Amino acid sequence: MNGFRLPAWAQAIAGRGNALAAPILIILLLSMMILPLPAFALDLFFSFNIAMSVIVLLTALYTVKPLDFMAFPAVLLVTTLLRLALNVASTRVVLTEGHTGGAAAGKVIEAFGHFLIGGNYTVGLVVFIILTIINFMVVTKGAGRIAEVGARFALDAMPGKQMAIDADLNAGLIGEAEAKQRRSDVAMEAEFYGAMDGASKYVHGDAIAGILVTLINVIGGLIVGMIQHDMAFGDAVKNYTLLAIGDGLVAQIPSLIISIAAGMVVSRVASDQDVGDQVVGQLFGRPIVMYITGAIIGGMGMIPGMPNLVFLLLGSALFGAGYLVEKRQKNAPARAQGAAAGAAGQAGGAGGAAGANAAAATTPAEQEEATWQDVMPVDTLGLEVGYRLIPLVDKGQAGELLKRIKGIRKKFAQEVGFLAPPVHIRDNLELKPSAYRITLKGVEVGSGEAMNGQFLAINPGMASGTLPGLVTTDPAFGLPAIWIDAGLKDEAQSMGYTVVDAGTVIATHLNHLITTHASELLGRMEVQALLDHLAKDAPKLVEDLVPKVVSLSTLQKVLQNLLQEGVHIRDMRTIIETLSEHTGSTQDPNDLTALVRIALGRAIVQQLFPGTNELSVMTLDNRLERLLVQALNAGGDGTGIEPGLADTIVQQAANAAQQQEAMGLTPVLLVPGPLRTLLSRFLRRALPQLKVLSHSEIPETKTIRVTSLVGTA
Repeated sequence: MNGFRLPAWAQAIAGRGNALAAPILIILLLSMMILPLPAFALDLFFSFNIAMSVIVLLTALYTVKPLDFMAFPAVLLVTTLLRLALNVASTRVVLTEGHTGGAAAGKVIEAFGHFLIGGNYTVGLVVFIILTIINFMVVTKGAGRIAEVGARFALDAMPGKQMAIDADLNAGLIGEAEAKQRRSDVAMEAEFYGAMDGASKYVHGDAIAGILVTLINVIGGLIVGMIQHDMAFGDAVKNYTLLAIGDGLVAQIPSLIISIAAGMVVSRVASDQDVGDQVVGQLFGRPIVMYITGAIIGGMGMIPGMPNLVFLLLGSALFGAGYLVEKRQKNAPARAQGAAAGAAGQAGGAGGAAGANAAAATTPAEQEEATWQDVMPVDTLGLEVGYRLIPLVDKGQAGELLKRIKGIRKKFAQEVGFLAPPVHIRDNLELKPSAYRITLKGVEVGSGEAMNGQFLAINPGMASGTLPGLVTTDPAFGLPAIWIDAGLKDEAQSMGYTVVDAGTVIATHLNHLITTHASELLGRMEVQALLDHLAKDAPKLVEDLVPKVVSLSTLQKVLQNLLQEGVHIRDMRTIIETLSEHTGSTQDPNDLTALVRIALGRAIVQQLFPGTNELSVMTLDNRLERLLVQALNAGGDGTGIEPGLADTIVQQAANAAQQQEAMGLTPVLLVPGPLRTLLSRFLRRALPQLKVLSHSEIPETKTIRVTSLVGTA
């Protein structure tokens, strides 16, 4: 049996119910302003208006982030239009039917006019004016000011937030999709506060309109009652004033609730808690505050003439609340220590288990002979953390640093061209609680401190103003920085600081050190794995080269030479083809490296000068170039350079590199081919940021622009 089916047009309308809701609502509001409404319809719409205002307020209270309630500006406009439409509809009914009594405009207006103000229009007028002043002068004005400042801060902070997103993307901590989402969130946040700044004017105007509408209703009611319906002045004042004030109150109270909701949304500080959790946790979370307040209130209760019972009861309640909070806080460290011990045991892994076994079996271990099992291999890459950083690397606590380290290794493999060894993480109780250190083959190559729960505000050179916090330096690049509380994050970004969390600080430092020491991470196992990977696509190419023509150690040395100067080795096909072509004439790794660099010239230039055909470089003065060629010929490897000349070259190269960086250019020194290896090795220790290219490595399609000469003085 076939069931009933709606027509196609009806199914289309039903399927797009949400999309049609807004147009239908606007049409309904306009109809309310034009068409007369019966008293029952007014009661229904006034009740809906009150319910809608309560819904908006509760939604604002339970919203964690302002962006979770992005529809609020539009909701503010619609609710304002609803109140104005109801004012127009109720005014029509009040003026036309007000002479019949208090129920002429519906039960809701009558209830507000009689029950709430006791039927006294003087009291009602005073209450209405007070509510309007509270809404107009306090709540709406404050919310509008906060929205205005929030919009300006959000716009000022956009460049810093975009820089932080780009930094995370470049470090491999986030993917392109997440970066796109974060950029969208930053833009939406600025648009939200801008919209709230404008939407607050709706409530501001609504408060003024409420006063004017009530005043017009009173005056218009007196004229209509006395002239058209021959009512006495006293009866007209009583009827129409009560109806006008009841109409004003039934509109002004929801308006006040909506204004409070707007203030809640724009005044809250972003965190993982809603407003209720923040207020209770921060206002009533200190026992000493509760004790002192209880003592003051209790002391007031002992003063003769004061309401002693009320004050003493409240003081006792505050003392009891303080005791309960203090007791709960004393029990919290024990639970935290138990959790930390469990996390440390989990992060320590096999090392902790081995230590426990050794302690439990001390006597048998002393009697056993040493074996090769006692020789522990050294981790190629290691990360040791203090106990306060354990949550960042503990899987059980959703340690975000583990995910970021995976992203670093993946991005390194995609960009540099080989898979870095795994990072072995363990806790080290000998370190400071918030300290960490990074080791390479068992030797420390970097260390620092990361304050878990705080943010590092890094000054990239453009930040203005100072922030309260622990002054330090960025462990990766040595930039001045400050550890700040989470509440100062937005302020720091608006001042131009790059703000990152503790996990990002460690991940960025680790990524920088892995890139810097890439040549040391490329061992023979990695080279063999690289060849095996390439052999899947070009087996004959690899088979003809290693080990028939060139040894694995020579290939490793060539690749390490490239990595030492920051050249990526992703194009292994070109590297192997170049070695196959020239290993018959030389087996020297340095000569082979120079030939491979020429073959990789286009990739090297693209890496240093992305997206441009004009290369802004530094060059050597002709006289200095001749002196260096003579020194190279005399000493063979350049050891014949005089110390004074060597110091002059380093100083002038440093000054020229600073000028290049000040202009936003990559410091690159262009030299003749025979001098490239000599100068690169000579300047690398003093100027690690300086790259040295030879003329033969520049593609013919590129244009060279000389910005400065080294050796002119």
